[in-house]
Amino acid sequence: MGFIWFFPEGEMPVWSQKLKGVCWVGSRKPLSGGEFAALKATGANAISQTPFGWQEGTDSPGIRWQVEGDRQWWGESGTGIQVTLDSAESHQISNMLKPHLWVRGSWPGEIEMKSEEDWNRWFENYETFILDYAKLAERISIPYLCIGTELEKSSDREEDWRKIIAAVRQIYKGKIVYAANFTEFEHIQFWDALDFIGIQAYFPLSDKEVPTLNHMNQAWKSHLKDIESVVKKFQKPVIFTEIGYCNTHDAAKEPWVWPNERGEAQISEEIQALCYESFFESVWDKSWMAGAYFWKWYPEGKHRDPDFSPQGLKAETVMKQYFLAD
Repeated sequence: MGFIWFFPEGEMPVWSQKLKGVCWVGSRKPLSGGEFAALKATGANAISQTPFGWQEGTDSPGIRWQVEGDRQWWGESGTGIQVTLDSAESHQISNMLKPHLWVRGSWPGEIEMKSEEDWNRWFENYETFILDYAKLAERISIPYLCIGTELEKSSDREEDWRKIIAAVRQIYKGKIVYAANFTEFEHIQFWDALDFIGIQAYFPLSDKEVPTLNHMNQAWKSHLKDIESVVKKFQKPVIFTEIGYCNTHDAAKEPWVWPNERGEAQISEEIQALCYESFFESVWDKSWMAGAYFWKWYPEGKHRDPDFSPQGLKAETVMKQYFLAD
């Protein structure tokens, strides 16, 4: 899907043929047809698919999952993932398999065991979980695999992660990435073992009541310095494994906040679209930028407000403009 050239030491890697992606929401029922024609019309050429494993609590070492199960949504099952892959590829849209952990009452960034014994058990369980999906990805020829997402309190355990990466490489021959939270990526020491530096790019862009494009672009300058420091050290291209903004007036302040936690936030297509514009103006043309996946895209269209999806909104128009320009 692209080619990497490495400049001399200390300079930046260059990536061509960017991944113009969206985070595809697995549907309850099989696709009805036409979903990928609509996505292709935006200029998108990539999706990520996200099945789930389930963890009872942030300090629980147990993980439950089923690649195929009768309690899953169709789009998150192995069968649904393969059909979605086939449908996407018929429109020249590539796939990344990006399994997540769903943690009761929390999020993956808070997963932290209370003892070394529990950490060992958790990593054993997590390795089995991700290898099951690596086997699926290899069997059906998914070209990209994300081996973990926002597991911030585990990623300092470098040797445990290197063991997982080596085990995945034994099974899966495609490209692999880890999706580090925007507060995490600078601290990771195993980027050299992966094909990409992956960032969940929910960086704050402005704390102004009425943010402007200039405010946001200035904020990106600071974030880009941090990203480029890591790129220079590890000489790897970057994928924004997720980036997204709610259609609310406070979207630029705390992009990571879920819609149902935004209280009485005022709906604003304009601010959401400005956030998209700032990303494309500030980041998209960087030589090390291998691609980005916008959170999120519903096969059947957006049906609630507020929401992260750009579908049918001014943000989609911005995305389409830049995706089609390349």
